[in-house]
Formats: sequence, C-alpha cells, structure tokens
Amino acid sequence: MPLARIICIALLSLIMVQGCAFSRGTLGDEIRADAIASIKKGTSTKAEVLALLGAPDRLLQVNGRDVFQYYRYDAKAGSLLLIVVNFSRMSVKSDDLFVILNREGIVEDVISSKRTDGMEFRFWPFGD
Repeated sequence: MPLARIICIALLSLIMVQGCAFSRGTLGDEIRADAIASIKKGTSTKAEVLALLGAPDRLLQVNGRDVFQYYRYDAKAGSLLLIVVNFSRMSVKSDDLFVILNREGIVEDVISSKRTDGMEFRFWPFGD
C-alpha cells in the first residue's frame, strides 16, 4: 500500500472520530433508606416525617389526605462527537417516595421506589 494512501486513511480517521462526551445531572436530594425505614404506618406523625426528610418536594391533597412526595432524578448522557454526525443517548430515572397522611396527620401508607442504582452511560442511540 503506498504511503500516500496510508496517510489519507489516517487523516480521514482522525477527522471522522473527534471525541466522546459524558454528561450527568441530578435533581433533588437523595432519599435515605434508613429514613424511609424509620417511618411507621399507623404511628409516625406528620412532624416526625418532616423532621426525618424535611419539606416535601411536592404536596398533594387526595380525598382529604395529605400526600408528601419526595423525588430525586438522575440523568446520564453519552455522546460520540463526529464532524458530520453526532450521536447522543440520555437516560433519566427517578427515586420516588410518597408518604400518605390521614386527616389526623398520622402516616397511613409509604410507597417508595429506587430506580437510579446501576444506571449506565449509553452511547448508541438506536435500540437497547
């Protein structure tokens, strides 16, 4: 293979593959598992929940009940940056906690989910 052709292929490769980028963002505070475990249905009060977790991110009224919602969103994006075409893929997951209080201010139910663990950066934008 002539030297000129090798140089052309090398230059074309350098031009086409410019780089990669990683981005990450979060919204909200982490919801501690020990704080969730400390909330007892039927005995914990509104004041105890507020002392453990602080002010809720969202306060809802449902059938005369207060619903405290705490959330944390995690977003990760991986990008392959080329001269002609750029590929990016963003993943967003959330951890959520809902504390339902009855009319007397006693915890009626606790619903939580933790989905942000193990979230990975992904580059390929097509399919899984």
